[in-house]
Amino acid sequence: MTSQNGNGKKRAADRAYDIVLFGATGFVGVLTAQYLAAHAPEGLRWAIAGRDTGKLERLRDTLTLTHPACAELPLVRADVADPASLREMAGHARVVATTVGPYLTYGQDLVAACAEAGTDYVDLTGEPEFVDLMYVRHDATARETGARLVHSCGFDSIPHDLGAYFTVQQLPEGVPLRVDGFVRTNATFSGGTFASALNQFARGPQMMAAARDRRRHEPRVVGRTAYAPPGAPRYAGEVGAWALPLPTIDPQVVQRSARALDRYGPDFRYRHYAAVKTLPFAVGGAAAVSGLAVAAQLPPARRWLSSRMKPGDGPDEQRRAKSWFSVRFVGEGGGKRVFTEVSGGDPGYDETAKMLGEAALCLAVDDLPPVAGQLTTAVAMGDALTARLEAAGLRFRVAASR
Repeated sequence: MTSQNGNGKKRAADRAYDIVLFGATGFVGVLTAQYLAAHAPEGLRWAIAGRDTGKLERLRDTLTLTHPACAELPLVRADVADPASLREMAGHARVVATTVGPYLTYGQDLVAACAEAGTDYVDLTGEPEFVDLMYVRHDATARETGARLVHSCGFDSIPHDLGAYFTVQQLPEGVPLRVDGFVRTNATFSGGTFASALNQFARGPQMMAAARDRRRHEPRVVGRTAYAPPGAPRYAGEVGAWALPLPTIDPQVVQRSARALDRYGPDFRYRHYAAVKTLPFAVGGAAAVSGLAVAAQLPPARRWLSSRMKPGDGPDEQRRAKSWFSVRFVGEGGGKRVFTEVSGGDPGYDETAKMLGEAALCLAVDDLPPVAGQLTTAVAMGDALTARLEAAGLRFRVAASR
């Protein structure tokens, strides 16, 4: 991760759009478009993009009903099956935000286009294989052009990455630090998240191969260590719940932030858990994940599971209004112990759209660290994005310290 190329950023500043939202007519795409329509600052030049111009026109009409300024919202036709259209879109934007997943299937050409054009990029991926492949293939180009490629800008992995970053800031500097994160939510999985999870379970060998290849390309951090072991199932008295290790991308993202930023100290460890109140639920949850992993290896079972919840499917507004999430962190170091929490509403849809929208706005508008390449949210946006999300209604708080 190195300084931005000034020429690349100068070129980006001259472009037609500050933000282009790609995949705007999908379920989360519509929610993100609604969020931008309500919160984009005056004068921000943004556009909605997708492969079906008719759907884009209908979305613009809907947005205009509550936000008349959207009547002139530009429409950009782009299709993942047409790489030239993706290059054209990237060339006209300062920031591209994409909801089009699974990203391993549909996202690779857009990352390439943004890296080559010096265009900042944000997505919602929770797919480790995709992120590792994109690092190997496009990080060096992005560092040369000044592009900031920031993956996992939704519930995967902003609350966990910025929550660990927030927790570390409450602890002493220059000492070994230990942070555990505990996730609780009453929300259902989105169709896109479910499809990504199935894909990951079915591609274990490919995922491990991509991780090994990434390790061969990544520079070694000298004089500091940062690691994220899976941990073991246990009763966590510090949060009053059973803790099950979560096989998500989130601990990898936290680990990368810790490797990049000196504030995490000379020796940093992060563990990531689902917090479950009762033992029967803990056992059932572990069994369900194991069963899903086994079923994903069998093509007929995988096809049947995929048909039950497709990308773009999602609950209605009433169900989302009742959903919530909480990520509690326990951090220790230098003789101090701190309890923090990041919390909000429906994580898979409403809050994810908010996070993606604010991440795009942050890259487009805010004064940020001079970094480029493939980055985490903590490294690329850190305090600025935390402040934006707090202003937008997410809660970052210190519950206790001693």
